[in-house]
Amino acid sequence: MARTLMAKIWDALEERFEFAEALEKQFSQTVPSHATTWPYCLGGLAFFAFVIQVASGILLLFYYKPTVAEAYRSIDFIMKEVPYGWFVRSLHSLGANLFIALIILHMVRVFVTGSYKKPREFHWVSGVIMFLLALAFGFTGYLLPWDQVSYWATTVGTEITRSLPPQSLGHFILVFLRGGEQVSGDTLTRFFAMHVWFLPVLMLIFMALHFLMIRKTGISGPL
Repeated sequence: MARTLMAKIWDALEERFEFAEALEKQFSQTVPSHATTWPYCLGGLAFFAFVIQVASGILLLFYYKPTVAEAYRSIDFIMKEVPYGWFVRSLHSLGANLFIALIILHMVRVFVTGSYKKPREFHWVSGVIMFLLALAFGFTGYLLPWDQVSYWATTVGTEITRSLPPQSLGHFILVFLRGGEQVSGDTLTRFFAMHVWFLPVLMLIFMALHFLMIRKTGISGPL
């Protein structure tokens, strides 16, 4: 049943956007003049910010150790001992906020100009999903330094899921996120896995889909 549902969704997307044809014409389209103004560059800037996050994150992986005993020490080592480690870590931390801010500004521009309307409704859906993924990036990455602030912020953040109805579902999500009843080393491992592997793969998939749809329908017109 799940495969049939996914096939129907894909058929609907292919019928609307014809991805194969869009790929063939990706280098033949010209950029309209209004698309060179800064409000229409916010999406591209958000993508550039994501590239910076990936690059700086890979550099941090060379030294970061996702264990209870070594996580904080490895961050301290990066900040104090690794050449330019303080810069890379600060770039990654501040870049996360910039990434989310650019996505929000881009979504505001899309909403104000009505660019979410047919035939670009799937653009909006994929954009909202990427926004939620960006928030998940920030939430999972916040725990990785494994200090008092990140520990208690994660404790409060995950505790919110307990109130989701029905109670059994909320408790299941809580245990799934924490790897148990309390925030522990299992939570750190799960958040690290989601931050480094699961979320990036999902983000890249939806980015590719988003870009293909834009190539097919073209950049939306001015207000």
